[in-house]
Formats: sequence, C-alpha cells, structure tokens
Amino acid sequence: MNQPLKSPLHYWYEFFNRSAIVRSLETIQDLIVISLCVGLFCVMAIQLRGIFFMLLPPLNFHQITADILFLLILVELFRLLIIYLQEQRVSIGVAVEVSIVSVLREVIVRGVLEVPWNQILAACAFLLVLAALLVVRVWIPPTFKGIDPEKQYAKTYHNGSISDRSKQSYNEIRLSE
Repeated sequence: MNQPLKSPLHYWYEFFNRSAIVRSLETIQDLIVISLCVGLFCVMAIQLRGIFFMLLPPLNFHQITADILFLLILVELFRLLIIYLQEQRVSIGVAVEVSIVSVLREVIVRGVLEVPWNQILAACAFLLVLAALLVVRVWIPPTFKGIDPEKQYAKTYHNGSISDRSKQSYNEIRLSE
C-alpha cells in the first residue's frame, strides 16, 4: 500500500559508485608514479653526465665511486617503480636491496675508519635486520596475481581441516615463486 519515502541521502548513495572512484584514484596514482619515473630517469641522466665529466683529469676516485653507487641506487629505485606500475605492489626484495646498497654507500663514502664505532654497530645491526627480512620474505605468501592468503586460510578454517585441494593450491603457490 504505502511505500516508504526515500531520503535524499539514499538518492545520493545511488549515484556514489565506489568502483569508478577507486579506478580514478588508481589512475591518478599511476600518473604520479609515471611522473616519478620520468623525473628519476632525468636525474639518472644528469648524474651519468656528471660522472663522465668527473672522469676527466684530475680524477677524484672517491667522488666517482660515490656517484656510481648513487646511480645504482637510482636504478634500483627506478626498477621498484616499474614493478609497482606492472604489478600494483611494492617489491619487498627490491626495497630491501636499495636499503642495503644505500647503507653500504654511506659507509664506503665516509670511510670505515672515519665513522664512529657506534654508527658502524648500528649500520651492522640494520644490515642484519635487512638480511633477515630478505630471508623471511621467501616464506611470506605472495599477495599478488589474484592470490589472497586470508581467503585461503578462511576456506581452510571453515572446512575444519586442511583438505587435499588446499595443500595442492598451497604447493602451486610455492612453486610459482
């Protein structure tokens, strides 16, 4: 008989399309990452030009080594951004590798003998943590390519025990790494 009145808030919610908003925000985020890639590429080109000019006499090997290591860090950051654009995820391995090279660059540039012992110990502890993270990431289940570990666990928990299908899919995940 009587139909309930729809509030204006309800009409507003019908026009609210979450998937379109999320796609728009992801597109904007991709444009930001692309601009970062272009900027990083320009910085790498400028840095490479500077390295070639430093190879002219008089040579400063200390500065050339520091600039080459800095260029390698920029290359790894560029690779990290490319992986993000391709897979929409941040690669833990590449990020840890960039951190390791950055710490080693600072130690090499300053010189091990000129750095205070407590900073060397802190750098060693940090490098040990990064190395442990590289080892541990092997056992972290991948969360890309449509694989959702929480969903797998929920399905297993709902069934009460691990079925042969779950073991098979888990083995397929591990083999795909």
